[in-house]
Amino acid sequence: MSLPIQLIVGLANPGKEYADTRHNAGGWFVEALAHSDNVTLRLEAKYHGLHGVIQLHNQSCHLLIPTTFMNHSGQAVRACMHYHKIPPESILIAHDEIDLPTGIIRLKFDGGDGGHNGLKDVIRHLNTRQFYRLRIGVGRPANSKDVVDYVLNNPSKADRQKIDRALLKVNDILPFLMAGEMQKAMQELHTEK
Repeated sequence: MSLPIQLIVGLANPGKEYADTRHNAGGWFVEALAHSDNVTLRLEAKYHGLHGVIQLHNQSCHLLIPTTFMNHSGQAVRACMHYHKIPPESILIAHDEIDLPTGIIRLKFDGGDGGHNGLKDVIRHLNTRQFYRLRIGVGRPANSKDVVDYVLNNPSKADRQKIDRALLKVNDILPFLMAGEMQKAMQELHTEK
């Protein structure tokens, strides 16, 4: 059994102009978790982000959406991690993933940044790749040169619905994540029903 997840971070860019862009899919996930547990995310300057705590089976888990721009997300993750003495192996970083079809979600431990600047900064600030990632599929643009424009634009209504439905499925595995039962979480999440 792995360590339980104690910190879930949703990578996102701050500001209304980015709120509904594909690049903010990680933030959508954390907002949905907070909403489902009736938790208000509050600006916490010492973490450089919006922070809240959810409870499940007498266990608590910190939620964080950095208010730095995506490329500086690691600063917020490191601040919250150090303050609460959370090991990297107990952190789940939720982020948009262009290498997965829209609405497909995968849980992964370790690995590179896959060209994602938010992940790159988290790896740099934590000085390790040893943390969990929730890869939220947003699809890929037809032209690989348009990746930046693609992730910084809003998905179609149909694509957003696919992503939102997939994020609901992640709520079902939250008890496994918070209990450190990562293999069960992966099996449940990765099995098509």
